[in-house]
Amino acid sequence: MVKVSIIGSTGIIGKNVAFTLAREDTVDEIVMFSRPESVDKAKGETYDMYDALAARDIDCRLTPSCDFNDLTGSHIILIAAGIHREKGMKRLDLAIPNAEIVAYYSQKIAEYAPDSIILVATNPVDVMTTVALKASGFKKSKVIGVGNHLDSLRLKNYFSRQIDINSSEVHTRVIGEHGDHMVPLLSSTTIGGIPLKYFVEYVDLDIRALVEQLKNAGNTIISKKGATEYGPAFAISNLMSTIITDSHKVLTVSSFLDGEIERVEDVSLGVPAVISKKGVAMIVPIHMNDIEKKEFYAAANTVMDVTDEVLAHLDL
Repeated sequence: MVKVSIIGSTGIIGKNVAFTLAREDTVDEIVMFSRPESVDKAKGETYDMYDALAARDIDCRLTPSCDFNDLTGSHIILIAAGIHREKGMKRLDLAIPNAEIVAYYSQKIAEYAPDSIILVATNPVDVMTTVALKASGFKKSKVIGVGNHLDSLRLKNYFSRQIDINSSEVHTRVIGEHGDHMVPLLSSTTIGGIPLKYFVEYVDLDIRALVEQLKNAGNTIISKKGATEYGPAFAISNLMSTIITDSHKVLTVSSFLDGEIERVEDVSLGVPAVISKKGVAMIVPIHMNDIEKKEFYAAANTVMDVTDEVLAHLDL
């Protein structure tokens, strides 16, 4: 029996992840965990989802709860609780208040579900990944931030639409911070098996504009509809399914580094990793050109500064 719990299940991301994951029919039970005052709303969400799932003959059990005992036996626990980013707000502006929330729930997870994998979606996700790691005391392979998985999917989509080519032909990746200091690995991007630097000779492609569009993607969506929901929900459920099915796919997630990439250590950043039922099975070595290395170091320094401040505040 596969059991997943979602902390912050009545929020935009939490409820969308629950519904998206339930539709994939790879999970037996999803615990819709929320604060006591939000349990009734969680019940309403489950009733609505059950109606929709019936049309697909899916029997996933949805359990609304505010009881930490219901987390016991979870294979994966998603932390999606926290203050959400508003228009014009940077992800790093959320660091202190969200760190307090993530640390609290991480400690509870360690108490009630010590064998689970913690998946962090709360922003700023790279900082929160380290907070969850320190607060839970888990091995680093079992604490994963959503990181640049969504950014990588977005860049793949942008190339696909700009060139009018099937997205399966685009192989690209974004690493570093899930924020202003993200690093698109353009030097290793291929389209139809052709390195990007050669492909651009034959098509009208404004790479700089695409990268700017990528970095502003979240704020653009928030400014127009108030929140991002479908993209993050599908990216998170995709990551969960990869863990559940033990697929060993290479996804770009936020993971605590011990020098595996360019000798960067003591900070969580988005890096390519082999994902299995045990969590991060391996961080994948990557090649960067000099510009990308410089940007990666800048991302590391930025995230590390905020992480140090947050950990000092939490006394972790």
